[in-house]
Amino acid sequence: MPAPQFVLASASPARRQLLLNAGIQPFVSPSKFDEDQITLSDPEALVKALSLGKAEAVAPLFPNAVVLGCDSVLAFDGIIYGKPETPEAAIKRWWQMRGKVGELVTGHTLISPKATKTLTRCQVTRVHFGWVSDREIEDYVATGEPMNCAGAFTIDGRGSAFIERLEGCHTNVIGLSMPMLRQMLGELGYRVTDFW
Repeated sequence: MPAPQFVLASASPARRQLLLNAGIQPFVSPSKFDEDQITLSDPEALVKALSLGKAEAVAPLFPNAVVLGCDSVLAFDGIIYGKPETPEAAIKRWWQMRGKVGELVTGHTLISPKATKTLTRCQVTRVHFGWVSDREIEDYVATGEPMNCAGAFTIDGRGSAFIERLEGCHTNVIGLSMPMLRQMLGELGYRVTDFW
């Protein structure tokens, strides 16, 4: 029996590229889920709720598909950070982060065809930020890259030069833990290779 369609309930080009690199051709259907309705202070609970909301918003449109919803935040010094709202906010955030360690937290929700089963999991990766100069921070923010990312950085772009090391799943920092996805697909009765 062929695998069902795989739907990504996210507009994230980085998540889509991770799936493509792993041999999965997702149909992209960004969720219209209102993230502002979720106000949780625990980062793991927050990303789980957001990933579930996104997946549930898209699943009824694709009843015969496996639907994946994700959401990421950076937990740093007890504060949850999503995407920076302004370049000035991104610069200030980098001043706080440089030389320190934060946690990139990503919620993953998979909904099986006909919504017979829903799985929600969370992956945490510790991110060690390098000591970045003021000029490097300003130049980085001027590229616009950090404006579209939880925590105001990427590991798969220009920001990679500013990350000293990771503890945990590296694809999680890009927005989707591929090992976790494989495990979750297994719980739904699929192999990741079914989607190649």
